[in-house]
Amino acid sequence: MKVMKIRDYSLPAGWYPRDPLEVSKEVSRWGSREAKGFSLKNTGDSAFSRAAIAPHAGWYYSGRIAAEAVSSLEPEAETVAVLGGHLPAGYEPLFAMEDAVRTPFGHLPIDIELRSALINELGGEEDRYRDNTVEVLLPMVHHFFPRAKLLWIRLSAEMGSFKAGQIISKTAVELNRKINVLASTDLTHYGRNYGFSPQGGGSDALRWVREVNDANFIRAVKNGDAQQALQCAERDRAACSVGAVLGAMGFAQETGLGNAQLLDYATSAEREESKEVPDSFVGYAAMAFPINHLHASMTEKS
Repeated sequence: MKVMKIRDYSLPAGWYPRDPLEVSKEVSRWGSREAKGFSLKNTGDSAFSRAAIAPHAGWYYSGRIAAEAVSSLEPEAETVAVLGGHLPAGYEPLFAMEDAVRTPFGHLPIDIELRSALINELGGEEDRYRDNTVEVLLPMVHHFFPRAKLLWIRLSAEMGSFKAGQIISKTAVELNRKINVLASTDLTHYGRNYGFSPQGGGSDALRWVREVNDANFIRAVKNGDAQQALQCAERDRAACSVGAVLGAMGFAQETGLGNAQLLDYATSAEREESKEVPDSFVGYAAMAFPINHLHASMTEKS
């Protein structure tokens, strides 16, 4: 009898709750997932998404923003692919090679068939590292998708990750798999802690991060400009895990999803008790690529 190989927690306590009741209480408060999904701006209609972007800091700082992204995803998915990052260009995709991962709700099974197919297409190595970009989102994924399987993959900061997202979409179709993609990234890491403070400090620095640096990256994603998003991340340090975002953008394009929309934005500065702008802070965004119903109906008829 084969013994299941389980990937255990690697992050220390404090990143997210370990008690399932506490997870459910927090996540339900942040992302209630109404029956109609999230509101589509400019149309007044509502829909779910098939791809979204969420931050990956500790829940105290970015949990609410992350839950908005996760709860926007289509609820009937059979597999949720969580795309992590923190990988510079030149790395092969990193996959969790276990049979399941541990979450506060128990064991979240990995989609082994999809993983094997993608490794054949993309190559890849086992993710043996302690990294927050995927793990910190898994309790939310398990809460909203208790019957789904997981694909854990981290992608590097290069345009090949956009192509990887396209391949994820194509492979899911070939396997007749209903899949959602959740990309994990934080935005600008500003201040002395991160060795990046081109605008000095205080309110002017915070305004620049919000209205210029992070805004430029968000605009590139909304415009579907993968090259510009990569440039903002690499040149302007506006995202720490742009490979994941590129993967979601490639998946969205190949799947025929709508343009990305910004659901919410904040920085860690808003969570500080002091009224003073902290010396160091990080930007967080929730974005979603809504299902394009016109494209979906055309696909069904073809």
